[in-house]
Amino acid sequence: MTDARAGADAQRARALAGAVPDPELPMLTLADLGILRDVEVAGDGAVTVSITPTYSGCPALAEMRADVRRRLIEAGYDRVEVRTVLSPPWSSDHITEQGRRRLAEHGIAPPGPARAAGPVPLVLAPTRSAVHCPRCGSADTEELSRFGATSCKALHRCRACREPFEHLKEI
Repeated sequence: MTDARAGADAQRARALAGAVPDPELPMLTLADLGILRDVEVAGDGAVTVSITPTYSGCPALAEMRADVRRRLIEAGYDRVEVRTVLSPPWSSDHITEQGRRRLAEHGIAPPGPARAAGPVPLVLAPTRSAVHCPRCGSADTEELSRFGATSCKALHRCRACREPFEHLKEI
């Protein structure tokens, strides 16, 4: 296999794996969510995909692995291995701008802005930034429950438009 063909094949495999929807947030792809870490295609056509779960106990991990494997096999790749990579850990900073827009379009407040690299200062007071309502944009919101439909989301309500909504937590 030529280098150009191998590169094109790796790009195709990455696009296929990256387009798999997240089982818990189906409006996002694994690429949007920043879960897809690496895709390699060996000279013999074997594909190795590396994904990082949003947290180590993520109940959707087995389904994500199966969905990626199935998508690549249906596309003609005979040997597919999906690896779980825990280092570096996933963070909500890995969600793409497109992913953040899609969350808001579906009524889920995206996590706050990406944090700067480097040490995180220890502060003994609440540090959460305002959670904006994905419907009306108001920052006048309140947390109703620290846990929503999944453990990575919290339930909020907008005081301005009175609508409840979920917020994807910063990790």
